[in-house]
Amino acid sequence: MSSVARKWPWSKKNVHGDDPYWDFFINTPPADLTNTVTELIRNAPAGNIFPTKADIHTPEITSQHVKEMARYFGAEWTGIAKLERHHTDQPDSYPFAVLCAVQAEYNPRVSPGIGGQVPVQNGLFITFVLSAWIRELGFRAHVESPLEAEALAARAGIGRLEAEGRLVTLQFGDKVYVADAICTDLPLIADG
Repeated sequence: MSSVARKWPWSKKNVHGDDPYWDFFINTPPADLTNTVTELIRNAPAGNIFPTKADIHTPEITSQHVKEMARYFGAEWTGIAKLERHHTDQPDSYPFAVLCAVQAEYNPRVSPGIGGQVPVQNGLFITFVLSAWIRELGFRAHVESPLEAEALAARAGIGRLEAEGRLVTLQFGDKVYVADAICTDLPLIADG
């Protein structure tokens, strides 16, 4: 029996390091944004709020249901943050923000290619469907991109902020992407 070490092709750490097509896929922004799913989801109108509010459980159980739905849609972490009144000037402002995060092999901030934006696409899908589900329950739910989602996610206990303001989790470090916050009046319990 020979003691020659075997080399498996999938055991290399960086299998795409010298692939120019992969580099293009990750790092080159699309010439036409209509070739991306992100613009399609971002520009999709939000649906109507069902006119009759559903019978829901306690805020603790409802919070757990929201987190389970987010996990079902693909979120790896979900947290709920209490929003301050100053986030909006309207008297009927949203009391809670639901934050969803996904693993990100590439940082979408510095990887503008279609492949580099996969975590953004995943986050948009999750927040679109989750906010639609909340509206179907008869409660307001609106995806807010101007809010500081990473700071709210840290406040909701998903991770902590590093010096540059990027969220860091125990499991994946800074290889996470926090989707836009879902602001809602669904009765929930804040984390963190």
